[in-house]
This record gives sequence, structure tokens and C-alpha cells, in this order.
Amino acid sequence: MRHSFDFDVAGFNLPAVRTIAADQPLTWLKAGWADLKANPLPSLAYGLLFALGGDLLILAALDQAHLLTVAISGFFLLAPLLAAGLYELSRSRAAGKRLMFIDSLRCFRRNGQQLALFGLLLALMAIIWERFSAIAFALAGGDVTGSALIGQIVFGGEHLAFIAAWFVLGGILALAVFALGVVSVPMLLDRDVDVATAMLTSLRAVAHNPAPLLLWAMLIVTLTLIGFATLLFGLVVLMPILGHASWHAYRDLVE
Repeated sequence: MRHSFDFDVAGFNLPAVRTIAADQPLTWLKAGWADLKANPLPSLAYGLLFALGGDLLILAALDQAHLLTVAISGFFLLAPLLAAGLYELSRSRAAGKRLMFIDSLRCFRRNGQQLALFGLLLALMAIIWERFSAIAFALAGGDVTGSALIGQIVFGGEHLAFIAAWFVLGGILALAVFALGVVSVPMLLDRDVDVATAMLTSLRAVAHNPAPLLLWAMLIVTLTLIGFATLLFGLVVLMPILGHASWHAYRDLVE
């Protein structure tokens, strides 16, 4: 039986958070695949938008190394909000309904102000990361192009200390965003709560389930990088699976 924890944090009446099994993220992926099969057209439409939008951003950033890296890493920062329509498809399926793609977009009308605040926070973090990357790459190599950067680092072994530091700082930021957002957007769509309550609940879910949620973060990063390795077209399928699975993560973690 799952145990739950329920107490106030700094005046916030937070919902109970469950403790889950270490391998529960694998169950979320299976549930995400089931949701994709149940809603193939709208789900794949979201995946196609992710892929095409990402390809356009990367093509636009190829001439500037820091913009290329920010376009890739920023994807992880903004994805929780961009996948809101996929959460809505899973939410509706659980309620016995089937939505079209256009219908799922109406989810942003529900608790829209709080969703916008969370989106503003993510955008602020992305801007801070872009500014840091711009300064760091300027100090490291000046106006190096994205293709030259890949050649120097992957094949030439240059700037390894810089890249290691960049990845460490980026990883810390990504983990912070993950901890704040692992259940925040699905919770804001599902309940009439404010963004602070959603983020605190997300932090508590991570605090009570560090091992399974670390596995979940690793699965998200691994599958997304596989999508990038296929020029983002693998994301046509992978992003809907991850989006649907994130809804089931929320439902398992928060009572």
C-alpha cells in the first residue's frame, strides 16, 4: 500500500504526496504509450509540432554556438509547459472522453493565469541561461559556429574544462526546473490551485521519491536526446509518450 504525507508548508495546504515504487517510471511510459494509441492523431500532431519547431530553431541557431546549445537545453526547460495539451488528452481519456487536437488547446483557458505565471518563470530561467551561455561561449571561443563547436569539442577535444563546467551548471538548472515542474503543470490543469502550491507540491514529490524521480528525469533526457539524434523527427512519437506519461506521473504522485 502506498503511504501519503500531508502537512502545511509555510501556510500552504498542500495535497498528500504518495511514495512510489522505484520502477514506477517504466509503468508511466507504458501508460503514455497506451494514451498515444488511444489518441493517435492529436498526440502525433503535438509531436510533429515539437519536431518541426525544434528543427527550425536549430537551423536558425547553427551560426552561433551559444544559441545552438541554448536551443537544445532550453527545450528541456520549456517542455513541461509546451506539453500541456498532451496532459489534457490523457486527462480527458481518464474521464472517458476523446478530444480532437483543437479541443485539447482549450486546456490553457483553465487556470490560465497560474499557467501563465509558471510559463513566465520558465521563460525567465531560459533567458538567464541564454545570457550565461552567451557570456561563457564568448569568453571561451568568440564567434564560433555551432558546427565548428561540435567539431572542436566532440572530435578535437578542445575546451573540455569549459564544457564540463557548462554541463554541470546546466544540469543543476535543469534539475531545479525538473523538481519545480514534475507535477506542476498537470496539477494546474487538473485543480484550482495557484502556481506556488503546485511548485511546492512538486518539490515535495521529489523529496519523498528521489530515486524513482531521478530515474524518470534520466528517462526523459535519454529519450529526448534520442529524438534529437534523429534530427528531432523521433520526437514525433517520443514527445507524446513522455507527455502522456507525465500526466500519469502526476496522478500517481499526488492524491
